[in-house]
Amino acid sequence: MKLSNIASLDPAITDTGRRGLEGASKADKMMWEEMQNNWAAFAIESNQAQVIVTEPASSESPEQKLIAEEDDHTGSDKIVQTKARVGQTFFRQAVLSAYNYRCAITGLSVPKLLVASHIIPWRKDEKNRLNPRNGLSLSMLHDKAFDVGIITINEDMTVRVSKNNYPSGDEFYTKALLQYDGKPIFLPDKFPPNPAFLEYHREHIFEATPS
Repeated sequence: MKLSNIASLDPAITDTGRRGLEGASKADKMMWEEMQNNWAAFAIESNQAQVIVTEPASSESPEQKLIAEEDDHTGSDKIVQTKARVGQTFFRQAVLSAYNYRCAITGLSVPKLLVASHIIPWRKDEKNRLNPRNGLSLSMLHDKAFDVGIITINEDMTVRVSKNNYPSGDEFYTKALLQYDGKPIFLPDKFPPNPAFLEYHREHIFEATPS
């Protein structure tokens, strides 16, 4: 019931005509706002809550316990390393689970071969580094192709493959990449890619084919 209460706050659900339950509390609304506005803090606090629930009581705070796992850095470095590791884990889990652990382009469903790929690169948008809507579940190959601008996603959520300076006679390129040109991607029920982030990728990263 708590999840259904929170669902009533999610536009991805309410925009489809579903309403969730109407019992969302002030705390639920505050949590939702924090999640939307500060994914990094939400990731850390979520991890801390899991530690409290799943592990025996300890005199150490959850963050101190995480920091203690890193034993070869200085104190300040430990905090940075731990937060980065927790955040990256949160982002990967959120994105891959949203896509049911399969590649959005090919449907590959081997988790070890999947990457939670950033739409706007990590270094370019600190605010949305951990926002699951800034992510796509892609195979390792398609993650790299997306990262370097060989492929992108159109406004209608279909794949666009660049033909700029790539060999037309390369059989592997044709089968692994070019055959998906114009094909729709698999879209998740939760955390669908933000259209504004995809627009950034098309404008600033994709290698557009010369007209």
